[in-house]
Amino acid sequence: MSREQLEKWENERLAPYAAKSSETRGRHYPEPKHPYRTDFQRDRDRIVHSTAFRRLEYKTQVFVNHEGDHYRTRLTHTLEVANIARSVARSLRANEDLTEAIALAHDLGHTPFGHSGEEALNELLKDMGGFEHNRQCIRVVELLEKRYPDFSGLNLTFELREGILKHHSHYDNPTIPDEFADSPNPSLECQIVNVADEIAYNCHDVDDGLASGVLSENQMGEIDLWQEQFAEIDVRHPDIDEHLRRHMMVRYLIDHLVRNLIEQSMEIIDIENPKSVDDIRSKGTFMVRFPDRVAEQNSRLKIFLYRNMYRHHRMVRMSEKAKLIIYKLFDAYMRNIDVLPLHIKSRMDEEPQHTVVADYIAGMTDRFAAAEYKKLIDPFERV
Repeated sequence: MSREQLEKWENERLAPYAAKSSETRGRHYPEPKHPYRTDFQRDRDRIVHSTAFRRLEYKTQVFVNHEGDHYRTRLTHTLEVANIARSVARSLRANEDLTEAIALAHDLGHTPFGHSGEEALNELLKDMGGFEHNRQCIRVVELLEKRYPDFSGLNLTFELREGILKHHSHYDNPTIPDEFADSPNPSLECQIVNVADEIAYNCHDVDDGLASGVLSENQMGEIDLWQEQFAEIDVRHPDIDEHLRRHMMVRYLIDHLVRNLIEQSMEIIDIENPKSVDDIRSKGTFMVRFPDRVAEQNSRLKIFLYRNMYRHHRMVRMSEKAKLIIYKLFDAYMRNIDVLPLHIKSRMDEEPQHTVVADYIAGMTDRFAAAEYKKLIDPFERV
């Protein structure tokens, strides 16, 4: 289909409150339309082909890269979020292409070593505005990616940049620049990604926690959300082994949360009856959310994971080592700019040193940061 036919399909099939690519607020730099892709499809493709997206393969989700090959990384987490978000968007008749693009982009600003790396950079920059990965993601897509001769960044649509900046979860609560602050809420597509992100990291952290031995099935029995799904599997498959049961539990947990999310969101949308994207943005509450009972169950799961997994001594040790690497790298680069690569050092003609150093560290993968640490700190390591 041509772009015009795709846009016509969107206008005819998507809900009135869904974002339409033909109605985008546009890009910073005007570009000719593509004959066979909508603007949101182009956004998605630009994210997938970006350097920052590829680096997610070697950035920590919870377990650092050298802990094992089978734990989630930022890349696998991102793909899982996109998968869940598209399913929800399809059911709510939202724009799947925009939803997927926001999901694929939402972690591009993350540092190496997950939230530990972000906490370290935020502490180091506390007197200079701090560090927040959603804001960093916007720097990545608007400035740091260099792929076009006529402008820096990826020149994404307003709707995708809004989705990045208004991404909100347990770990994300960014300040919103004036350009995006004309309405209290984000689009429905962004709201979908917000909850899909939460579903993915809660359920898959359970999976990785059990696989690593940090969590046990006995501990998980404290959680009613787990108990309900466990009882159902036990009735259907009483003789399966622990390994297979763990995988089934994660599937059941995700399915339970997604089904309840879709059903509750449909009910809210029917009651509120939004007529446009701006109706979604101007409402006093989010349209995409769990029923109260499931929201409480999910909240108890998050509290359980914080107490039993994220504060587990193995996780705390990983976190402390990660922060040490970030602190040492930042100090080394700030003390002597000549240890930086020339293409990084040259940016200091245009931006403050601390900003350039933070950009450089935030863009690193776990293994690159660890290698840099050894080169700069270990006197017997080749530089």
